[in-house]
Amino acid sequence: MSRADQIKIGLVIPESGPSGIFGPSCAASAQLAVEEINSRGGILGREVVVSTIDGGTEPVTVANRVRTLCHEQAIDAVVGWHTSAVRLRVAAAIGGQIPYIYTALYEGGESTPGVFLTGEIPDKQVVPALNWMATHHKVRRWYVVGSDYVWPHETLSQIIDRCVDGTHSTTSAEIVLAGARFLPLGASNFDDVLDAIETSSVDGVLVLLLGQDAVRFNRAFGERGLHRDIVRLSPLMDENMLLATGAENALELYSASGYFESLATGHSMDFANSYFGMHGMSAPPLASPGESCYEGISLLDKLAHQAKALDVGALVHTADTIPIDYESPRGMVRFVDNHLAQDVYIAHADGLDFDIDARVAEVV
Repeated sequence: MSRADQIKIGLVIPESGPSGIFGPSCAASAQLAVEEINSRGGILGREVVVSTIDGGTEPVTVANRVRTLCHEQAIDAVVGWHTSAVRLRVAAAIGGQIPYIYTALYEGGESTPGVFLTGEIPDKQVVPALNWMATHHKVRRWYVVGSDYVWPHETLSQIIDRCVDGTHSTTSAEIVLAGARFLPLGASNFDDVLDAIETSSVDGVLVLLLGQDAVRFNRAFGERGLHRDIVRLSPLMDENMLLATGAENALELYSASGYFESLATGHSMDFANSYFGMHGMSAPPLASPGESCYEGISLLDKLAHQAKALDVGALVHTADTIPIDYESPRGMVRFVDNHLAQDVYIAHADGLDFDIDARVAEVV
């Protein structure tokens, strides 16, 4: 088959670094999306093929690789789950030449032409989850532990703007922010921050750590015995991280997401049946970062179908003028204002599974 008969997607997913724990699920879910689309005749009648780029390396390294592939016309689109630090570099490297579907939860505010976003944003995920914890579990005094990059920093800023009046020490009707600490990627020693948490008399810890860093933190948290008295809310916590954390360290551990493997809807169960039907029961756990890559490739297909083209101008025009409603493993979703509007759920760890507690945000 000639290059002209194919649409080649650069799949930017973490294969290394703290977020490498998500890579296998991302790759397997993307593969399912590609197989389903190709079984229907591809995108605009062209077969979809994927070239994987490690999004877990230094952002400038990822961006340089994407820039080279764009220059060589070796990719027609970029899709993937990776950090916001990588996204900012990749968006600049692409420069609007090809469509870029960014699938990770992120801090919000991205408006670069040609960048389309499917992930949760704080005011539809973290903020309602904090409000739900305050209302239903009386958890109001929080300590924030995050990785030192844009998503945790900007998420904290939005929490302060929406939930807390003033600075970290000021009380609002709902939330008190007792302190915050940001740690370098790859952090492995949490003694100082655990000491600070112990002496802060908090009800909860908001964990904005990335991947394997969060796993190590949760293990250390459990070994200290802090999980017996302090709730944790980790909006990036997925089934892979829960498995690595261990049930013994997951007491009173909550997550908020648009997708959980345990989401017992017809849409999610159909997705699980297809996923394990393709990859077998030994496949990587189904998880939000992985499902988001399926989501991203599916959205590219739907945008191209609606626009009847794959060039950035046509896709941007379509996204700006026609809300796109469709069925997803996350349920009924709507792509509008360049973001995916979706239901968001809060769940607690029960052993090595998540039990859904409530829906904290709904598709409008």
